Amino acid sequence: MKSTMDRREFLRLAAFGGIVFASGVRGEPYGMGKGAGALALRDDFYFVQLSDTHWGFSGPPNPDAKITLPKAVEAVNALAQPPDFIVFTGDLTHLTLDGRLRRARMAEFHDIVSKLKVQNVRFLPGEHDASVDHGEVFQEFFGPTHYTFDHKGIHFIALDNVSDPHGALGDPQLAWLAEDLAKQAKEQPIVVLTHRPLFDLYPDWGWSTRDGARAIELLMPFKNVSVFYGHIHQENHHMTGHIPHRSAKSLIFPLPPPGVGDHKPLPWDPSLPYNGLGWRDIKADPQKALYEVHEHPLQGG
Repeated sequence: MKSTMDRREFLRLAAFGGIVFASGVRGEPYGMGKGAGALALRDDFYFVQLSDTHWGFSGPPNPDAKITLPKAVEAVNALAQPPDFIVFTGDLTHLTLDGRLRRARMAEFHDIVSKLKVQNVRFLPGEHDASVDHGEVFQEFFGPTHYTFDHKGIHFIALDNVSDPHGALGDPQLAWLAEDLAKQAKEQPIVVLTHRPLFDLYPDWGWSTRDGARAIELLMPFKNVSVFYGHIHQENHHMTGHIPHRSAKSLIFPLPPPGVGDHKPLPWDPSLPYNGLGWRDIKADPQKALYEVHEHPLQGG
Protein backbone atom coordinates (compact mmCIF):
# COMPACT_ATOMS: atom_id res chain seq x y z
CA MET A 1 0.00 0.00 0.00
CA LYS A 2 1.01 3.62 -0.32
CA SER A 3 0.30 6.50 1.94
CA THR A 4 1.25 10.13 2.30
CA MET A 5 2.05 11.47 5.74
CA ASP A 6 3.90 14.21 7.51
CA ARG A 7 6.93 13.53 9.66
CA ARG A 8 4.97 13.16 12.90
CA GLU A 9 2.61 10.65 11.34
CA PHE A 10 5.60 8.73 10.01
CA LEU A 11 6.99 8.33 13.50
CA ARG A 12 3.60 7.09 14.69
CA LEU A 13 3.66 4.35 12.06
CA ALA A 14 7.33 3.45 12.05
CA ALA A 15 7.37 0.51 14.46
CA PHE A 16 5.52 -2.26 12.67
CA GLY A 17 6.81 -5.77 12.21
CA GLY A 18 9.74 -7.83 13.42
CA ILE A 19 11.85 -5.56 11.26
CA VAL A 20 11.08 -1.89 11.61
CA PHE A 21 12.13 0.65 9.02
CA ALA A 22 12.45 4.27 10.15
CA SER A 23 12.88 6.05 6.87
CA GLY A 24 12.55 9.69 6.01
CA VAL A 25 13.37 10.71 9.57
CA ARG A 26 13.54 14.35 8.69
CA GLY A 27 12.53 17.41 10.59
CA GLU A 28 12.84 21.08 11.20
CA PRO A 29 16.14 22.52 12.40
CA TYR A 30 17.01 21.88 16.01
CA GLY A 31 19.32 23.52 18.51
CA MET A 32 22.88 22.28 18.84
CA GLY A 33 23.20 22.15 22.61
CA LYS A 34 21.60 24.03 25.45
CA GLY A 35 21.18 27.71 24.66
CA ALA A 36 23.10 27.42 21.42
CA GLY A 37 22.07 29.58 18.52
CA ALA A 38 23.48 27.35 15.80
CA LEU A 39 21.03 25.15 13.92
CA ALA A 40 21.52 21.98 11.91
CA LEU A 41 19.26 20.14 9.49
CA ARG A 42 18.94 16.39 9.74
CA ASP A 43 19.47 14.19 6.70
CA ASP A 44 16.90 11.56 5.80
CA PHE A 45 17.76 7.95 6.60
CA TYR A 46 16.27 4.66 7.64
CA PHE A 47 17.27 1.91 10.01
CA VAL A 48 16.17 -1.67 10.56
CA GLN A 49 14.96 -3.10 13.87
CA LEU A 50 14.81 -6.81 14.50
CA SER A 51 13.57 -8.21 17.79
CA ASP A 52 13.11 -11.39 19.79
CA THR A 53 14.92 -13.88 17.59
CA HIS A 54 15.31 -16.37 20.51
CA TRP A 55 18.13 -18.29 18.87
CA GLY A 56 18.25 -21.75 20.47
CA PHE A 57 14.48 -22.09 20.86
CA SER A 58 12.91 -25.32 19.65
CA GLY A 59 9.32 -26.44 19.94
CA PRO A 60 5.90 -26.60 18.28
CA PRO A 61 5.33 -22.79 18.22
CA ASN A 62 7.99 -22.60 15.49
CA PRO A 63 9.18 -25.88 13.97
CA ASP A 64 11.35 -23.83 11.59
CA ALA A 65 13.17 -22.02 14.42
CA LYS A 66 16.61 -22.83 13.04
CA ILE A 67 15.99 -21.04 9.76
CA THR A 68 13.86 -18.07 10.83
CA LEU A 69 16.80 -15.86 11.81
CA PRO A 70 18.81 -16.71 8.67
CA LYS A 71 15.71 -15.86 6.61
CA ALA A 72 15.52 -12.45 8.27
CA VAL A 73 19.21 -11.85 7.53
CA GLU A 74 18.60 -12.77 3.89
CA ALA A 75 15.61 -10.41 3.72
CA VAL A 76 17.62 -7.47 5.03
CA ASN A 77 20.55 -8.27 2.75
CA ALA A 78 18.18 -8.31 -0.23
CA LEU A 79 17.09 -4.70 0.28
CA ALA A 80 17.77 -2.62 -2.79
CA GLN A 81 18.85 0.29 -0.60
CA PRO A 82 20.79 -0.72 2.51
CA PRO A 83 19.75 0.83 5.82
CA ASP A 84 22.07 3.15 7.66
CA PHE A 85 22.22 0.73 10.58
CA ILE A 86 20.49 -2.29 12.12
CA VAL A 87 19.44 -2.75 15.73
CA PHE A 88 18.42 -5.93 17.57
CA THR A 89 16.20 -5.04 20.52
CA GLY A 90 16.76 -8.02 22.75
CA ASP A 91 16.14 -11.72 23.31
CA LEU A 92 18.78 -12.54 20.76
CA THR A 93 18.95 -16.03 22.28
CA HIS A 94 16.55 -18.26 24.17
CA LEU A 95 16.86 -18.59 27.93
CA THR A 96 19.09 -21.28 29.39
CA LEU A 97 20.52 -21.69 32.90
CA ASP A 98 23.55 -23.49 31.45
CA GLY A 99 26.31 -20.90 31.13
CA ARG A 100 28.22 -22.92 28.56
CA LEU A 101 25.12 -23.33 26.39
CA ARG A 102 24.30 -19.62 26.76
CA ARG A 103 27.76 -18.74 25.45
CA ALA A 104 27.40 -21.23 22.59
CA ARG A 105 24.06 -19.72 21.56
CA MET A 106 25.52 -16.22 21.65
CA ALA A 107 28.38 -17.38 19.45
CA GLU A 108 25.99 -19.02 16.96
CA PHE A 109 23.79 -15.92 16.86
CA HIS A 110 26.86 -13.72 16.36
CA ASP A 111 28.02 -15.90 13.47
CA ILE A 112 24.63 -15.75 11.72
CA VAL A 113 24.21 -11.97 11.99
CA SER A 114 27.82 -11.41 10.91
CA LYS A 115 26.51 -12.29 7.45
CA LEU A 116 24.54 -9.03 7.36
CA LYS A 117 25.92 -6.82 4.60
CA VAL A 118 25.37 -3.71 6.72
CA GLN A 119 28.15 -3.76 9.28
CA ASN A 120 26.77 -1.00 11.50
CA VAL A 121 24.77 -3.25 13.85
CA ARG A 122 23.67 -2.41 17.39
CA PHE A 123 22.57 -4.90 20.03
CA LEU A 124 20.42 -4.71 23.15
CA PRO A 125 19.92 -7.62 25.55
CA GLY A 126 16.61 -9.19 26.46
CA GLU A 127 15.82 -10.99 29.69
CA HIS A 128 16.52 -14.32 27.95
CA ASP A 129 20.04 -13.07 27.23
CA ALA A 130 20.93 -11.28 30.43
CA SER A 131 18.69 -11.85 33.46
CA VAL A 132 20.48 -14.98 34.71
CA ASP A 133 24.03 -13.56 34.72
CA HIS A 134 23.33 -9.78 34.75
CA GLY A 135 24.41 -9.58 31.12
CA GLU A 136 27.91 -10.96 31.62
CA VAL A 137 27.99 -13.23 28.56
CA PHE A 138 26.08 -10.72 26.44
CA GLN A 139 28.75 -8.12 27.12
CA GLU A 140 31.50 -10.54 26.09
CA PHE A 141 29.97 -10.79 22.62
CA PHE A 142 28.14 -7.51 22.07
CA GLY A 143 29.52 -4.87 24.42
CA PRO A 144 27.70 -2.57 26.87
CA THR A 145 24.06 -3.24 27.72
CA HIS A 146 23.19 0.46 27.71
CA TYR A 147 24.75 3.26 25.68
CA THR A 148 24.06 6.23 23.43
CA PHE A 149 24.96 7.15 19.89
CA ASP A 150 24.11 9.95 17.47
CA HIS A 151 23.14 9.52 13.85
CA LYS A 152 22.41 12.33 11.40
CA GLY A 153 21.06 14.66 14.04
CA ILE A 154 19.08 12.16 16.14
CA HIS A 155 20.23 11.11 19.60
CA PHE A 156 19.72 7.40 20.27
CA ILE A 157 19.58 6.02 23.80
CA ALA A 158 19.73 2.26 24.37
CA LEU A 159 18.43 1.29 27.80
CA ASP A 160 18.87 -1.99 29.68
CA ASN A 161 15.77 -3.03 31.62
CA VAL A 162 16.55 -6.75 31.62
CA SER A 163 19.94 -7.40 33.25
CA ASP A 164 18.21 -6.80 36.57
CA PRO A 165 16.19 -10.04 36.96
CA HIS A 166 13.35 -7.99 38.45
CA GLY A 167 13.02 -5.98 35.23
CA ALA A 168 14.24 -2.61 36.46
CA LEU A 169 16.64 0.00 35.12
CA GLY A 170 18.10 0.69 38.54
CA ASP A 171 19.32 3.88 40.19
CA PRO A 172 22.80 3.94 38.56
CA GLN A 173 21.38 3.68 35.02
CA LEU A 174 18.70 6.26 35.75
CA ALA A 175 21.40 8.63 37.01
CA TRP A 176 23.38 7.94 33.82
CA LEU A 177 20.25 8.70 31.76
CA ALA A 178 19.63 11.95 33.62
CA GLU A 179 23.24 13.02 33.07
CA ASP A 180 23.03 12.28 29.35
CA LEU A 181 19.72 14.12 28.93
CA ALA A 182 21.08 17.15 30.78
CA LYS A 183 23.44 17.64 27.82
CA GLN A 184 20.62 17.68 25.26
CA ALA A 185 18.55 20.64 24.07
CA LYS A 186 14.82 20.28 24.73
CA GLU A 187 14.25 20.34 20.95
CA GLN A 188 16.76 17.54 20.33
CA PRO A 189 15.12 14.58 18.54
CA ILE A 190 15.57 11.47 20.70
CA VAL A 191 14.91 7.81 19.95
CA VAL A 192 14.92 5.40 22.90
CA LEU A 193 15.63 1.74 22.23
CA THR A 194 14.76 -0.83 24.85
CA HIS A 195 13.59 -4.41 25.25
CA ARG A 196 10.74 -4.28 27.75
CA PRO A 197 8.09 -1.57 27.52
CA LEU A 198 8.93 1.35 29.79
CA PHE A 199 5.24 1.77 30.70
CA ASP A 200 2.95 -0.71 32.48
CA LEU A 201 1.48 -2.56 29.52
CA TYR A 202 0.64 -5.74 31.46
CA PRO A 203 2.84 -6.19 34.56
CA ASP A 204 1.37 -9.62 35.41
CA TRP A 205 3.15 -10.95 32.31
CA GLY A 206 6.33 -8.95 32.90
CA TRP A 207 5.31 -6.49 30.20
CA SER A 208 6.57 -3.47 32.09
CA THR A 209 9.65 -1.91 33.67
CA ARG A 210 9.49 -1.54 37.44
CA ASP A 211 11.01 1.93 37.43
CA GLY A 212 10.13 2.78 33.84
CA ALA A 213 7.95 5.68 34.99
CA ARG A 214 11.08 7.39 36.29
CA ALA A 215 12.73 7.12 32.86
CA ILE A 216 9.60 8.48 31.16
CA GLU A 217 9.56 11.38 33.64
CA LEU A 218 13.14 12.23 32.65
CA LEU A 219 12.19 12.13 28.96
CA MET A 220 8.99 14.18 29.27
CA PRO A 221 10.62 17.65 29.01
CA PHE A 222 11.91 16.77 25.52
CA LYS A 223 9.60 17.66 22.66
CA ASN A 224 10.52 14.93 20.17
CA VAL A 225 10.93 11.49 21.77
CA SER A 226 9.98 8.10 20.32
CA VAL A 227 10.47 4.70 21.97
CA PHE A 228 11.01 1.46 20.04
CA TYR A 229 10.96 -1.81 21.97
CA GLY A 230 10.37 -5.57 21.65
CA HIS A 231 9.57 -8.26 24.24
CA ILE A 232 5.83 -8.64 23.63
CA HIS A 233 6.12 -10.35 20.22
CA GLN A 234 3.45 -8.21 18.57
CA GLU A 235 2.65 -4.74 17.32
CA ASN A 236 1.43 -2.34 20.01
CA HIS A 237 1.01 1.44 20.08
CA HIS A 238 0.87 3.47 23.26
CA MET A 239 1.28 7.11 24.25
CA THR A 240 2.62 8.46 27.52
CA GLY A 241 1.81 12.13 27.15
CA HIS A 242 3.40 13.16 23.86
CA ILE A 243 5.81 10.18 23.74
CA PRO A 244 4.86 7.28 21.43
CA HIS A 245 5.93 3.74 22.33
CA ARG A 246 6.03 1.22 19.44
CA SER A 247 6.72 -2.48 19.80
CA ALA A 248 8.06 -4.79 17.09
CA LYS A 249 6.87 -8.26 16.24
CA SER A 250 9.02 -11.24 17.07
CA LEU A 251 11.01 -13.30 14.61
CA ILE A 252 10.28 -16.58 16.42
CA PHE A 253 6.59 -16.77 17.45
CA PRO A 254 3.74 -14.37 18.24
CA LEU A 255 2.21 -13.96 21.70
CA PRO A 256 -1.44 -13.16 22.54
CA PRO A 257 -2.61 -9.60 23.19
CA PRO A 258 -2.05 -8.28 26.74
CA GLY A 259 -4.17 -10.19 29.25
CA VAL A 260 -5.77 -12.47 26.65
CA GLY A 261 -5.34 -16.17 27.32
CA ASP A 262 -2.47 -17.59 29.33
CA HIS A 263 0.65 -15.88 27.94
CA LYS A 264 1.68 -18.83 25.79
CA PRO A 265 2.98 -18.61 22.21
CA LEU A 266 0.24 -18.71 19.63
CA PRO A 267 0.14 -22.13 17.93
CA TRP A 268 1.94 -22.68 14.65
CA ASP A 269 -0.40 -22.94 11.68
CA PRO A 270 1.13 -25.18 8.97
CA SER A 271 -1.20 -23.61 6.41
CA LEU A 272 0.08 -20.15 7.34
CA PRO A 273 3.73 -20.59 8.30
CA TYR A 274 5.34 -17.52 9.88
CA ASN A 275 1.92 -16.03 10.55
CA GLY A 276 2.41 -13.04 12.87
CA LEU A 277 6.09 -12.70 11.95
CA GLY A 278 6.93 -10.02 9.45
CA TRP A 279 8.45 -6.70 8.56
CA ARG A 280 7.60 -3.37 7.04
CA ASP A 281 9.63 -0.96 4.97
CA ILE A 282 8.92 2.74 4.68
CA LYS A 283 10.57 4.56 1.79
CA ALA A 284 10.60 8.35 1.72
CA ASP A 285 10.67 10.97 -1.00
CA PRO A 286 11.96 13.89 1.09
CA GLN A 287 11.45 16.45 -1.68
CA LYS A 288 7.72 15.75 -1.94
CA ALA A 289 7.22 14.50 1.65
CA LEU A 290 5.73 11.30 0.20
CA TYR A 291 6.14 7.91 1.86
CA GLU A 292 5.55 4.49 0.38
CA VAL A 293 4.69 1.93 3.07
CA HIS A 294 5.06 -1.74 2.19
CA GLU A 295 4.14 -4.66 4.45
CA HIS A 296 6.18 -7.86 4.08
CA PRO A 297 5.44 -11.13 5.89
CA LEU A 298 8.43 -13.31 6.67
CA GLN A 299 8.29 -15.78 3.80
CA GLY A 300 8.17 -19.53 4.34
CA GLY A 301 9.54 -22.28 2.14
